Amino acid sequence: MQIDFSIIDFMLVGPAVALFFFSCVPLLIKVLRGNVEQNSFATLIYAYMGIVVAAGFAISMLGTERTAFDGALVFDGISSFTTLIVLLVTGVALTFSRDSFSTNSRQFTEAMFLTMNAAVGMLTVVWSNDLIITFVGIELFSLCLYILIAMSLEERLSKEAAFKYFILGSFASALMLYGISFIYGTVGSTYLPDLLQATPSLLATNRLFLLGFILLLTGVAFKIAVFPFHSWAPDVYQGAPTPLTAFMATGVKAVTLAFLLRLVASQAFTVERFWPFVDVLQWLTVMTILVGNIGAFRQKSLKRMLAYSSIAHSGYIMIGIIAAGIGGASMLGASGVMFYILSYSIMTIGAFGVLHLLESRADSDLTVEDLKGLASEKPWIALAMTILLLSLTGIPPTVGFFGKFFIFSAAIKQGLTWLAVWGVVGSVISVYYYLRPVVAMYMETPVLRRDTLGLRPLSYFAISFMALLVLLVGLAAEPFYQVVLTSVAKVF
Repeated sequence: MQIDFSIIDFMLVGPAVALFFFSCVPLLIKVLRGNVEQNSFATLIYAYMGIVVAAGFAISMLGTERTAFDGALVFDGISSFTTLIVLLVTGVALTFSRDSFSTNSRQFTEAMFLTMNAAVGMLTVVWSNDLIITFVGIELFSLCLYILIAMSLEERLSKEAAFKYFILGSFASALMLYGISFIYGTVGSTYLPDLLQATPSLLATNRLFLLGFILLLTGVAFKIAVFPFHSWAPDVYQGAPTPLTAFMATGVKAVTLAFLLRLVASQAFTVERFWPFVDVLQWLTVMTILVGNIGAFRQKSLKRMLAYSSIAHSGYIMIGIIAAGIGGASMLGASGVMFYILSYSIMTIGAFGVLHLLESRADSDLTVEDLKGLASEKPWIALAMTILLLSLTGIPPTVGFFGKFFIFSAAIKQGLTWLAVWGVVGSVISVYYYLRPVVAMYMETPVLRRDTLGLRPLSYFAISFMALLVLLVGLAAEPFYQVVLTSVAKVF
């Protein structure tokens, strides 16, 4: 079969090409310098150049509705919206990496190369219109992340985290690939349009397809840390360098959820034979919310607290996923998910950024005690952290409040009121552990001297920008939500 490529196809994948090209330049320079690391700021500039060029390609293609490379990739509203989120978190994470004790070392060039190519894998997942391409994209960013975690200067936890992530990630990938093989065996194709068209009838009549679909969903559930596939997240997030944790917690979740939205667009959840599994999925969503919030409630380590809270946020997003998959007003659920992906990414990468800024060593593990009196010493950092934590809690008028509002509203509209109630219960539980650091920063006497805080202006700016976005997007939630509605309209 002859496959025709056009210049438009290559322009559509321009963001990935730009990221890959500019990630190679510092690596080539280091080789030509005899394996001597160049100035880390110069390396970061090349990364910024790649991200800016990639963003230019992505923005120029906004509003495009087409496929590329013989239908293997799809470019629509969901692709464009998620692409910009991935580029944003990549740029912020690289900024943190340059200023971090764990990653700004003799191997910063390699860390930048792997981070940008992990972003290439994420973009591949976002654009994928084929299950095999999706699998390749997931493996690309997963392999980069495995290596990045192990490269940390922290000697014990990072190696343990890399090993755990590799073993469990490989298991999840095997489940996905096994499921894809069953789907191909029954549908005769791995293209998503063929899959979405055949899903309702095959789920009702073919057990092999049903098993394959469940295995595929199980693999996806691992990537977004849904109960009971969540146990890796706290250990991996704690052991990874904090900038990398910020990147993983946002980018991986964003692209995986975008792919999951495409899967549920098949309206598989409306098939009567699949209803028992939808009920199970709803209970797993409730358990994800409870396990995440209760787990975070008990943590002293701030990184582990945010790791467990990210599990809870996966539960909130799953409410929107279910609402998008059961027919009816499914577009409300899908748009709620996309808006929440944006809000979650901004809040989470900003919160991890504050932790990174307060770390004084590669093996730092900050606790609430370490934040005591921060407002008197570093008022701007304390203010930014407060805004981010209030948004994670869901306090208006922050973006976190509107993210939950849109998802819970969609669930109620779809008759899933009980899920919305559990979401509210989880949010109430989260008030304690999110506000505990705020109390420590403003109302308690400092117990440590933070004279190790060096001047890291780029990280200061990135954190301030995230905190400002939390407020601006929250105050302008309705226009942003309309943009999101437009982005999912063609898919749902």
